[in-house]
Amino acid sequence: MRLARMRTSEGPRVVVSLDGVTFLSPFETFGTAFAAGILENPGEHAVAEISAPVEVSLLPAADPVSKVICVGHNYRDHILELGHPLPEYPNVFSKFPEALVGPADPIVLSPEAKAWDWEAELALVIGRRARRVSPREAGAFIAGYTVANDVSARDWQRRGTQWLLGKTFERTTPIGPWIVAGTVVDPRDGLTVTCSVDGVEKQRASTKDLVFPPDVLVSYLSHVLALRPGDIVLTGTPGGVGVARQPAEFLAPGSVVVTTVSELGTLWNVCVEADVH
Repeated sequence: MRLARMRTSEGPRVVVSLDGVTFLSPFETFGTAFAAGILENPGEHAVAEISAPVEVSLLPAADPVSKVICVGHNYRDHILELGHPLPEYPNVFSKFPEALVGPADPIVLSPEAKAWDWEAELALVIGRRARRVSPREAGAFIAGYTVANDVSARDWQRRGTQWLLGKTFERTTPIGPWIVAGTVVDPRDGLTVTCSVDGVEKQRASTKDLVFPPDVLVSYLSHVLALRPGDIVLTGTPGGVGVARQPAEFLAPGSVVVTTVSELGTLWNVCVEADVH
């Protein structure tokens, strides 16, 4: 089973793909859809079957009120690439929902930043309220998984010790296209994460290389705050980012970024210059 949010003439709606059939639900957000039991009984919430392809109309795989929590330095090869020791605890930061764009939307490069970098990531979506759950329990609170690219303004990220401003420029982080149910895929089995820029592969790794896998992250975060249905956790990027290359490489207007996680789907985004008028 796969879920997404789609633009319609009546506003955003959650859509479900089940056994090769895609249908529209009555729900505007994942949070309300999860609360109504769409994960357990998707067929009960079918409003209309959709026969045309919906990918170009998909919104970010997140709700407008979702918390977007991110993890840095979570792939062993990436940590070693940057010359850091393996962390004892997850390195956590956040971004605001305004940073998110859909799976085929432009990545908007603001002129205030110059060092735009790619970061392919596996993202997880919370399906029900999680507070102080153990790693053993945590999988039951994950609705599913999707694809993200945590496009980062490295020059702003390095202006201070906190990463927020370099990570949350508006309309920079594609996420989607679909949320694939956690009952269907398991990152512990090894999903392949890749990113290419202008047809050249820059990143390739397996989620088996994660230092802190999804269940550990959900448990860890839930001991700080309640994770609610529709919240997003980006689990970190593997090696191959532009800033670590010799010489460093960065995105520019016109760059085409293709981000894939096996069994989950692909983001296809063109970088554009921000309209500042």
